[in-house]
Amino acid sequence: MAQIGSSPLAFPDFRGATRKLILVNLGAYFALAIAGLANVAVANQIASWLTFVPREFLHGALWQPLTYSLMHFGLLGTLFELLSLWFLAGFLENFHNANWVLGLYAASVLGTAAAALAIYAVSANFGFALPAIPLYGSFGGVFGLLAAIGLLYGDTQFLMFFVINIKARYLVIIYALVAVAMLFGQERMYAFAQLGGALAGLMFVRMAPRRGVNFLLSESWYGLRNRYYKWKRRKAARKFEVYMRKQGRTVHLDGQGRQIDDDDKKRWN
Repeated sequence: MAQIGSSPLAFPDFRGATRKLILVNLGAYFALAIAGLANVAVANQIASWLTFVPREFLHGALWQPLTYSLMHFGLLGTLFELLSLWFLAGFLENFHNANWVLGLYAASVLGTAAAALAIYAVSANFGFALPAIPLYGSFGGVFGLLAAIGLLYGDTQFLMFFVINIKARYLVIIYALVAVAMLFGQERMYAFAQLGGALAGLMFVRMAPRRGVNFLLSESWYGLRNRYYKWKRRKAARKFEVYMRKQGRTVHLDGQGRQIDDDDKKRWN
C-alpha cells in the first residue's frame, strides 16, 4: 500500500480516530482467533453471523453491515488492511478531526455493504443471480479513505509498494480500474462493493460538515430543541394576549414573548 510521510519509512501518528479504528479491528481479529483456538465450529458460526451476506441481511440479519468490516481472516491480509488503514486515516487526521475521519470510514463501510446488496438484488431480479459470497474486512472503508484523499489531496505523493512514487489521484484511478476489470470476473460482487465504498467516501466528503457527523447531529438536535422552545413561547404569548383582552386590555407580544409598544414600535423586556 502507499506510504505517506516525510520519510519513506515514516508512520503517521497513532492517535485519535486512527488509534480507535486499528485497536477495534485488532481486538476483533484476536477475539475471533482465540475463539478459533477454543472451538473452531463456534468461531466459524460467529464469523458467519458477522460477515455480510446480502441474502441473510434481507432475512433479518440487520447488524451485518455494521459488523462485517471487523471480520478479518488470515494474518497477511489483516496486516495489509490495517497498515493501509493506519496510513490513510493517519494522513487524513492531520487535516480533519477524529469525528470527521470516523464518519468518513463508517460511511464508506456502509456504502460498501449497500453496493453489494444492490448488485445482489439487481442480479436476482434479472435472472443472473450472483453466488452468495460473504463480505468481510475493511477493504471498503480503506478504499473510501483513499478516494477521499484522491479528491482532497490529489497531489500527495504515495510510495506504492515502497518502490513507486505516485500521486494519490492516479493511485485512486488505478484501484478503480482494477475494480471495474474485476466486474467481468467471478468476484464482481466484491468489486462492485469496493466501488460503492469509494463512492460513499466521495459523497461524504462533498456533503458532510468538516467537523464531522457528530457535530452535524448535535447542531441539528440543538436547532430542533430551540425551535420547540420558540414554539412554546409563541403559544404562551398568544394565550397571554387572549387573557389580557378578556381583562379589557390589548397587549401584543413578539415571537420571543416580548411586549410590543404600539406607540413607538419599540420592543422592551
